[in-house]
Amino acid sequence: MPFDDVLAAYDPALGLEVHVELNTASKMFCGCPAVFGGEPNAGTCPTCLGLPGAMPVVNGKAVESAIRIGLALNCDIAEWCRFARKNYFYPDMPKNFQTSQYDEPICFDGYMDVDVDGETYRVEIERAHMEEDTGKSLHVGGSTGRIHGADHSLVDYNRAGIPLIEIVTRPILGAGEKAPEVAKAYVAQLRELIVALGVSEARMDQGNLRADVNLSLSPKGSGALGTRTETKNVNSFRSVERAVRYEMQRHAVILSGGGSILQETRHWHEDTGITTSGREKSDAEDYRYFPEPDLVPVAPSREWVDELRETLPENPTVRRARLQADWGFSDMEMRDTIGAGALGLVEETIAEGAAPQAARKWWLGELARRSNEDGVDIVDLPITPADVARIQALVDEKVVNDKLARQVFEGVLAGEGSPDEVVEKRGLAVVSDDGALGAAVDKAIAANPDVADKIRDGKVAAAGALIGAVMKEMRGQADAARVRELILEKLS
Repeated sequence: MPFDDVLAAYDPALGLEVHVELNTASKMFCGCPAVFGGEPNAGTCPTCLGLPGAMPVVNGKAVESAIRIGLALNCDIAEWCRFARKNYFYPDMPKNFQTSQYDEPICFDGYMDVDVDGETYRVEIERAHMEEDTGKSLHVGGSTGRIHGADHSLVDYNRAGIPLIEIVTRPILGAGEKAPEVAKAYVAQLRELIVALGVSEARMDQGNLRADVNLSLSPKGSGALGTRTETKNVNSFRSVERAVRYEMQRHAVILSGGGSILQETRHWHEDTGITTSGREKSDAEDYRYFPEPDLVPVAPSREWVDELRETLPENPTVRRARLQADWGFSDMEMRDTIGAGALGLVEETIAEGAAPQAARKWWLGELARRSNEDGVDIVDLPITPADVARIQALVDEKVVNDKLARQVFEGVLAGEGSPDEVVEKRGLAVVSDDGALGAAVDKAIAANPDVADKIRDGKVAAAGALIGAVMKEMRGQADAARVRELILEKLS
């Protein structure tokens, strides 16, 4: 169903559950290393494997990180809270229950304001609670990497027990046609905040930050909430937006045909841009929550909470206003930078020495184009702000021009090395030698006598045609300013 038709008939309600994997040195309830990758099942112990008699101990650093996240999201911090057992069977969960928090989360009743096209949307945070991650299932032999069609499955428990914070919003209402963009902007700004706090790498491509997208539709103007679906483990900003848009259209087709929505989890397929059914969605009572008997309650003192409040980074809204003033960006330039998810990247590039407009030009031009072509978030491109700043420095130093700089970007993105290495390997340096340039200018003059006559008659603007001919002859590597000087000297 066309998106405009969906909006004419239905109101969307959004809900987002974002899992943040903390960067603590050890796991949530044991001393095993909390690292990405490694030899399968090497980073495990009786506690994170759920062996009989093993006793958990809470990671204090994880509690600290949870409180700081909650404070940054304007949440209340519980004076007393408990862990609970969330009971269900899945092969990658060795204990057959997940140690999480249920009715007593450590953080609750917060909010985050996000900007979309100059309009501010308040996303209310219901809770942010502590829990442990599961292991990772590897389905072998199929074409999709999923269990359906696989020959067999393997389980790596290295990730089991790594500290997670799950941030759950209340239903986001009233976004209308902007619902997909609001979802994307919220996850992008949340990631920005998490990185600023220093509590997680927040790499969506590595699973440090994962979003579950809840969506429902209700008849236009009814004020009711429809039956929701939950699209699990969406791992990029772009995919969050696409998943919301697709589910809105899928729900609308079913409802307009007289059908009903099944409350279920769904899988997002990045390659096709669709969702498929996972399993019927369980409600809280299905998990048979009960307080974790092996862990004492967590009761952060008000003095400790106040100390942690002092460590918070600058408020995102205040920060953006400050950066815009410092950089001299117009409202539209700043809005486009934020919308592209490139604010932090531009800031880091400027910190590496690039001028603000130059940093913005490359990230929102060449690199945003590459991001769209490759279907990845701009933050996941294989290039760093330091690389971008160095390429701009090469332009400033007249080692390369803008056209050649694009080839340098191409080389860095292809893994050919640093910007300087790409310039050397590809032979991209601008030619400023008068001997080589003079020969190319003579050839262009000889090939274009009519243009040369115009310049001799005082029509200096005609020099552009000869400059273009020289640039073509020298594959774009000529120093255009020096070429112009030589042309005018020869024809004066």
